[in-house]
Amino acid sequence: MDDCLFCKIGRGDIPARHVHDDELCFAFEDIHPQAPTHVLVCPREHLASLAEARPGQEALLGHLLAVAAGIARERRLDAHRAVVNTGAEAGQSVFHLHVHLLGGRPMGWPPG
Repeated sequence: MDDCLFCKIGRGDIPARHVHDDELCFAFEDIHPQAPTHVLVCPREHLASLAEARPGQEALLGHLLAVAAGIARERRLDAHRAVVNTGAEAGQSVFHLHVHLLGGRPMGWPPG
């Protein structure tokens, strides 16, 4: 989508601190980190949220999590959290599906 912030980042129209790029997704440092590690992993294909995922996209969704896990390994995070917010009431503020990879500090439960 032309007006989507994360699509613009994925295309390189807006600068970001990229930590991963491949044919299916890209990952970059969050500009307002909530933990010492806060990386966003986004599909190149625009999906507004997880609610838009359909049968046939399982490989893409799994790839996003595998990339998040790989970044966690690269950063030697003993513990981390992968979060997908779906909808404004759940905390989603950019409507392009993304996985938050958070780590580097203790995290409480329940979140929110």
